[in-house]
Amino acid sequence: MHIISAILHYLTHHPLWSFLIILFISLFIGILITIWRNHGKWLIVFPILGFITAIFNIFFTHYLNSLFLNAVGTEGTAIIVYAEQTNSTYNDKYIWEYSVVLKTSEGQDVATSFNTMSASIYPLRNAILIPPQGEVFVAKYVPGFERNILIMSDKSNYGKKWVINKDLKPVLKAEAQLATSPSNPDFISEYRLALEAFIEKYRDGPDPALIQQFEQKLEALEK
Repeated sequence: MHIISAILHYLTHHPLWSFLIILFISLFIGILITIWRNHGKWLIVFPILGFITAIFNIFFTHYLNSLFLNAVGTEGTAIIVYAEQTNSTYNDKYIWEYSVVLKTSEGQDVATSFNTMSASIYPLRNAILIPPQGEVFVAKYVPGFERNILIMSDKSNYGKKWVINKDLKPVLKAEAQLATSPSNPDFISEYRLALEAFIEKYRDGPDPALIQQFEQKLEALEK
């Protein structure tokens, strides 16, 4: 498994070199099969397949890496010790380089790194949730190649806060909506449902004071 982890790590962290290597290998295979089968179509087919694979690698291999590490990885903890903004951008945002120290389940310290584009994060979302510098987070790795790590956002404090804030948005929206017309039955119903959903999900969560506050607001709606 550590060999697969090493390959995925290289593909995710070196997309441009990987692009060229995949194209070269596909061209080489195309030449060999063309000589063997004595048919020139393979010299076209394999480079095309290689180009498609190389494009796939740039945009999707870090997702594959995330699924792999989540399935077979061992849990440890990690911390970002240094973060530096680069001159490169993606979606009009600067790409950051992160230096990380992983502490394995055996207590070994492993120095590694990733950037905004190469970071592998689980669960898979349409958002890049990088932990704050200096905050410990849960990570997964494969013993034998510990430098390839998976950020377990929902098992880490920063990720739990992000999820809670995301789930708070419907409550805050419904509350603000009701404030514009306190007697509107549709607004009251929407606010009640939002409160009930949040309370049900986080009744045993990390913020009992907030749950108590929402329960009081829910009781006030019933009066």
